[in-house]
Parts: sequence; C-alpha cells; structure tokens
Amino acid sequence: MGFLIHGGNDYEFEDRVLTHLKTVIGQKLTKQESFFLSWTRTPEQGSGRVSVWLSPYVTVAFRFSGSTRAELNLTWLKALNALSNTPRGLIVISEEEAEAYAKNNPDLV
Repeated sequence: MGFLIHGGNDYEFEDRVLTHLKTVIGQKLTKQESFFLSWTRTPEQGSGRVSVWLSPYVTVAFRFSGSTRAELNLTWLKALNALSNTPRGLIVISEEEAEAYAKNNPDLV
C-alpha cells in the first residue's frame, strides 16, 4: 500500500491504483488544471467518501510501498482521464470498473 500525500494528509491506496492516479494527476497538473479527486473508503477505513481539491499550486506527493513500478493499463488510464474531465472530477475506479466503462464508452478506446 502506498500513499497520496496532499495538504498534510496521507491517503492510502494500493500501489497499482496509485501508479495510475499518479499518471493521470501528473498529466492534469502539467496542463495547469485543477480538479477534485474522489474515492469511496472501504469499511476497514471507516466507510464513506473522500474528495480532495488538486491544483498546480498545492504540493502532492506519491509514496509507494513497493520498489517496482506497476505496469500501466492503457484502458484504465483512459477511463480515469475521461472521468477527470467531468464536472465530478477524477473518480477512483477499479481496473475492472474501467474495463466496463470502456465497453460502455467505445469512443474512449
């Protein structure tokens, strides 16, 4: 498990999820775009939803627990990127949810 560090808070994600988030977030911040990042917490984490505002003016860091970088899934990246351009912002979805999203949005791939 790794961490997204933002505004003095650490948010825990699996390394594979964090690798994909880092890629999409990096692309958006490079373009000077601000957006919400939202996800659902598991029951082990206390349940509920979390949203944080990301902008090029606030430091964000990624800390991975593993030493090897996870291989990127292009469909997952495209789905996350598409979601990041909606009014709701970047919604963290699983790899399986991204595959389903791509099937329902064939112009994505």
